[in-house]
Amino acid sequence: MTRLGLFCGAAALALAVPALADPITPKSGTLPSPAEAFPTEPGSDYYLANYDAYEKYLKTLAAQSDRMKLIDIGKSAEGRTMWTAVVSSPANLAKLDRYREIARRLAKAEGVSEAEAKTLAAEGRAIVWIDAGLHATETVTTQSQIHVLYRMLSGQDAETKRILDETIVLFGHDNPDGLQLVADWYMRNPDPKDREFRTIPRLYQKYVGHDNNRDSFMSQMPETTAVNRVLFRDWYPQIIFNQHQTGPAGMVVFVPPFRDPFNYNYSPIVMTELQEVGAAMHSRLVSEQKPGSGMRSAAPYSTWHNGMVRSVAYFHNSIGLLTEIIGGPTPEKIPLIPDFQLARNDEPLPVAPQEWHLKDSLEYQNSLDRAVMDYAARNRERLLMNIWRMGDQAIARGKRDSWTITPNDVDAVKEAAKGKTAEGGEVYFRGPPPVDSGLYKTVLQDPAKRDPRGYVLPPMQRDTPTTIAFLNALLKTGVDIEQATAPFTAGGKRYPAGSYVVKTAQAYRPHVLDMFEPQDHPHDLEYPGGPPKAPYDITGYTLAYQMGVQFDRILDGFEGRFARVTTDQLTPPPGRLLGSGNAGFIVGHETNNSFILTNRLLKAGVPVSWLDAPTKAGSVTFAPGALWIPATPQAAAIIAQSAPLGVDAYRVSRAPKAAKTALKPVRVGLVDHYGGVMPAGWTRWLLEQYEFPFEVVYPQTLDAGNLMAKYDVLVFADGTVPVQRGGAYPGGYRNSMPKPADIPADYRAWLGDVSKDKSVPAIDAFAKAGGTVITVGSANALASMLSPAIQPALVTKKPDGTVAALDHKQFYIPGSVLSASVDPTKPLAYGMAPRVDLFFDESQPFVPAAGATPIVTFDSATPLRSGWAVGQEKLKGTVAVAEVDLGEGKLFAMGPEVTQRAQPYASFKLLFNGILYGPASAAAQ
Repeated sequence: MTRLGLFCGAAALALAVPALADPITPKSGTLPSPAEAFPTEPGSDYYLANYDAYEKYLKTLAAQSDRMKLIDIGKSAEGRTMWTAVVSSPANLAKLDRYREIARRLAKAEGVSEAEAKTLAAEGRAIVWIDAGLHATETVTTQSQIHVLYRMLSGQDAETKRILDETIVLFGHDNPDGLQLVADWYMRNPDPKDREFRTIPRLYQKYVGHDNNRDSFMSQMPETTAVNRVLFRDWYPQIIFNQHQTGPAGMVVFVPPFRDPFNYNYSPIVMTELQEVGAAMHSRLVSEQKPGSGMRSAAPYSTWHNGMVRSVAYFHNSIGLLTEIIGGPTPEKIPLIPDFQLARNDEPLPVAPQEWHLKDSLEYQNSLDRAVMDYAARNRERLLMNIWRMGDQAIARGKRDSWTITPNDVDAVKEAAKGKTAEGGEVYFRGPPPVDSGLYKTVLQDPAKRDPRGYVLPPMQRDTPTTIAFLNALLKTGVDIEQATAPFTAGGKRYPAGSYVVKTAQAYRPHVLDMFEPQDHPHDLEYPGGPPKAPYDITGYTLAYQMGVQFDRILDGFEGRFARVTTDQLTPPPGRLLGSGNAGFIVGHETNNSFILTNRLLKAGVPVSWLDAPTKAGSVTFAPGALWIPATPQAAAIIAQSAPLGVDAYRVSRAPKAAKTALKPVRVGLVDHYGGVMPAGWTRWLLEQYEFPFEVVYPQTLDAGNLMAKYDVLVFADGTVPVQRGGAYPGGYRNSMPKPADIPADYRAWLGDVSKDKSVPAIDAFAKAGGTVITVGSANALASMLSPAIQPALVTKKPDGTVAALDHKQFYIPGSVLSASVDPTKPLAYGMAPRVDLFFDESQPFVPAAGATPIVTFDSATPLRSGWAVGQEKLKGTVAVAEVDLGEGKLFAMGPEVTQRAQPYASFKLLFNGILYGPASAAAQ
């Protein structure tokens, strides 16, 4: 029996809850209503339907309704089928392929004239995506979707019929595994008053939990890939409605529009249409006397970051909607917050304090869904025409000189205007003074600052498999990529056949620019002269930088013999066997995939070493860290079988003379705790992808000591070590720890936290006996406890003698990409280039200190590459990554988040090298 099998009686337990006197959704017609199909009607107090029951109901509806078609869009991380219900009129369902083709042609816009677009828009149907369950503990969305579906399939009113005739609605479920986990956990207790899901034992998506809504442009998780395929490769909806919880305190629901900042890469049409839909949603609630909706300043949500389901939509010319509503199966109370009782633009109809039930949220969610569908039905042709206009305009901009104005450009105009008087013009009432209009041409349209016409990625990359992974991320989000079939010239440079080309003359130009160009986030303050206003999520994430891809920006038009990539995903060129000789093989350390090969060899018991000095093989010079693999039939077979990794091996006739570090099979302990820590989950996924052997370790195991008997390496991801609030290391994650008696026995060993009194002495003993400890991000609070050589650099002393991180007015870098210097002659940095772009999210660098060898350092006063930085000059001279000897073992302290959301491939080697180097160093002693 699986652990979740402990809760298989959830449906039976639901019978203990008395049924409501009247159903939430009355029966209409012959289809089974939610009250008939479930043991307790979804939306009732103290009841959650799980995915098994939801799936069964979808299949029942699809079998009996001529308004619905059920499609399989992929598998979840745990192998469940992800179903999407396609709802429309029977006549429309009979022509789905035609309507999908119309949507594709209008969204991609390529080769479609305005006249043809008008014809297609007149024929086509508006397509709307409405999802549920992405964040599984946000339970309103799935339970309400059951009712919304039934009402759409059974309704005979004029609005329902208009929606069915004019639109095609895709009702998707983003996270089947999470729904099953959360609903079963909630329903496990026979007494309804004991039901809760605050204390679920693990993340509600197998690896990343809540971060499943930060994976949209990277598309690492299978659920994200499935949804992206629907949105940008198969169906091309004009509206993408991503439903969430919870609403602002003292309100019921947040509904768009959003606060600034506005991302300058996407079309302004997307934002003006978003405001239209948002107004329709608010108006519907207000007209139905459903109070408590807020917008803009009512919540921190913005439209800057590309990584979320509703925000990646903007960069694909679709209207991305987010709602955040209160409610759940356990009744709650809306509190009285006096300031929210005064009607204002951002909260037009305040709500009174009251008891609130899941069925109340369900009715709000139904109104919001209906408002969106009704808007799409009434504006069908305009939605279809405008998605074509945005795509057509993007293609046109990519074919001519164009400029994207960023905050730095505006600052440059202001600087250039100093001391100059504007000719003519009056100051508008309370407006800023005008400046010389000529600066528009000389500064804002400086020819050197033109947007690229495209990007060229030469085939000879430092890490070709990683470049292929980058291109695949673009393909998964619908970007058009070409490959040169013959040499060509662009920007005055000659490129060989096989080069990849990503032109900006395509409909998804905003997404292309956002993945290649640096983000320039506005200097957003709470008030003039005040502290920075925290962004919603991160500010800089340029994927090409994070992945270390080599590319050239081409500012002028260029052509060549290019073939469109039509495969679903690219694969690296197969690894080659080069050279001659029978002594052994040398493999470069530059590719991340070389770690997969290394792990396969070690697992098979094949000797593998790192060459600690530059080594030549024929005409090739290998940098320090190249793999040396003595020739054996087994080694040759594994190398040949691993050719799909794209890693070349060089045969040589004699063993290299360079000093070697012999590697050994490693036993990795990845530290996590009850409830799951997202960075640990991302790290778990990474270790699986690169075939590192590991097991998850919980604090009780650490506290028990004798760690060398089980592990060679302990990895502490960001957030796995408790940090002091207001202390030196910002961040950290805090989960509710239940009482052992309140959870099944299988999970009790997961309880606890890393503690100074019990855990640290055991970890210290482990390291001094030869173990390796790796700490990342806020987990460096542990590093500082283990070694006085690791001390936070950007701190201030408090009156009690302790230290705190600098306040945000002095130093603030919220999720950005920074440039740093690397010493690739050190084993921890083997295979890296002399410079690396690091992801940095309110991280804490270290003071240079005796006993700590700097591996990565900030050597510039202006390290910002993408994002936003206040006080970045304070980083100069600090250490980002350090190596410390602890007895016979090693401590590797990594201040920045080197594996952040499985995106910064350029810094993965720091973790991977540490896992192999620490045990190898200890064994050599």
